Formats: sequence, structure tokens, C-alpha cells
Amino acid sequence: MQHSQTHLRSRPISAGHLRAFEAVARHLNFRAAAEEMALTQSAVSRQIQSLEEEVGVALFLRHTRAVELTSAGAQLLLAVQQSLPRIDTAVRQIRQSAGRKSVALTTFASFASMWLIPRLEAFQRDNPEIDIRIDASDIAVDLDVADVDIALRYGPPEGMPPGAVRLFGETLTPVASPWLIKSNPPIKTPADIARFTLIEAGDAHRTHLEWLTWRRWFEVNGLERAQPKRWLYFNYAYQMAQAALTGQGLVLARSSLIAESLANGDLIEVLPQHRLDSPMAYWLISGPRNALRPEIKAFSEWLEAQAVTTRQTIGEVPDPDTVDNLD
Repeated sequence: MQHSQTHLRSRPISAGHLRAFEAVARHLNFRAAAEEMALTQSAVSRQIQSLEEEVGVALFLRHTRAVELTSAGAQLLLAVQQSLPRIDTAVRQIRQSAGRKSVALTTFASFASMWLIPRLEAFQRDNPEIDIRIDASDIAVDLDVADVDIALRYGPPEGMPPGAVRLFGETLTPVASPWLIKSNPPIKTPADIARFTLIEAGDAHRTHLEWLTWRRWFEVNGLERAQPKRWLYFNYAYQMAQAALTGQGLVLARSSLIAESLANGDLIEVLPQHRLDSPMAYWLISGPRNALRPEIKAFSEWLEAQAVTTRQTIGEVPDPDTVDNLD
């Protein structure tokens, strides 16, 4: 018996009783958990007892009318609450996409809003049999374990994994709406910028985002003490671009994210001869298990073709695909 218990506790636990555990821990009541799961109270109690035997410690303290989590129970609950929703989401997506081709990608919110989504209709039109799922989050996910096929990331070359494909780089350039430019005296020198409201990211002065700041732009142009008419701060690049589009001020924009707005005249570079180079670039990374799937290959090739157009629009030469891919 002792050997059996030791063997039981040394192997990974079975997942079957975790839903009962989560329900009891959430309600702190066996009866309420049983009603939620459409089981008898004794059935739920047996599942919890079996789980405790597998784990090797008590997960609940039983009182006359209630239960409470032990410290071990609280530790397990944290993991279960994180894991079960992810499992449920994966199963739901599998059921929905059974028999269909799909591509799941992750990227940050501004890139999804400003670059990817406006172009996506063309891919869907040419590939109606492929479903696309976009997870727009500023938190980088691990492609080795996440339910994601492709990541589109922003960073310097040294921050990218082997095999990352450089899509395009970026420059920073002051832009404004045509209406704002026409309704004010002409902007001829960097000093003229200070007459306007300047739009900037609220967290841009953190060390790793310093190259995005107006302060750096002023310093490069010999205007260390320049102060604008007023500041307007936002959290995301797409919010800043939207504010500029509506004439609320000038933004030091990432050229690659506003390439289409520049091409169609919705935004205008006010001092194109005063662009700044950025150390950052945009990258395509395929998950290790997914690169050979036909739908992943098709979508990746489409992304790279779209990147060529963006490089041409922002004037990036030579073609970085010939020199900057990471091996």
C-alpha cells in the first residue's frame, strides 16, 4: 500500500478531477459545486478525495457547514484557473475549425490596427477557405507552447530568434493632416514644429522607447530647449495617428505604420528631410511545428509580399530580405 501511494504521487496527476476541484474552490461548498456540475454531492466529494490522494496532501479543510482551501489548495487553484480556460478555448476553436484550414497569429495592437487589418481583406478574398484568428496583445507569447502559428513582432535584430524574417524597418517622421497644415503658417524649419500641439506616447520616455520621443527629435535638430504649444498623450500608436488624422496636432510617426495614410494623402510629412532612423524593425516568426502547413506558408508569403509594398512606400532600400534575415 505504501509503495502504491508513493508511485501514485510521483506521476503527473490525471486531469479528470480538476473541474470538480475548481468548482468546489470557487463556491467553497460541495453542494453548490455538485449542482453546477449536475452531479451528486457524494460524487464530487469522491473526486476531491481522489485528487487529494494523487497530490498527496489535503486541498480543503472540511468544517460542519463549509470548506476552506488549504495553502496547497490555493496554490493548485491558481494553476487550474489559468489552465482550464485555455484548454476550453483551444477545444472550442478545434471544434469550430474541424475540417477547415486556419491561421492563428499574434501581434501587438497598433500593428494589427494600422498595418495588418487594412490589408487583410485582400488575402481573405483570394483564400476564402482559410480562416484567420488574430490575437492582438502587447504581451509576447511563446510559440513553442501557445496555440498560435505566426507572430508578427517589433524589435531590434538581436532580440529576434533564429529564423525570424525581417519584413521592414522604420524611420520616424513628423506628420500632420493636410487641414492642419493649410490652416497654419507653413512649417519650414524644425523650430516651426514648436508652434503646434505635439502628440506622443505617454510612456515614450521610458529608456527602451526613447527613440520615439519628440525630445530626441528636437535634440538631433539642435533644439534641446524647444517646448511645444501643448502636449497630447496616448497609450497606443493607432490612437496617436487617429489624433493626427483629425487635425489635433503633429505626431512623430513610425513611417511603416502610416505608409498608406502617406500614400493616399491623409497625412503629410511636414519636414521629410528631417526623418530619424529607428533601431527597430518588424519581423515574421513562424511556430516550429507549423511552418510547413500549406495555409501557414500561403499566409507567410502574402505577408512578405505586403512587406515589399511597404518598403517601397517608405523608400527602404536595398531590399532587407537580401541582407537582414536571421539564420
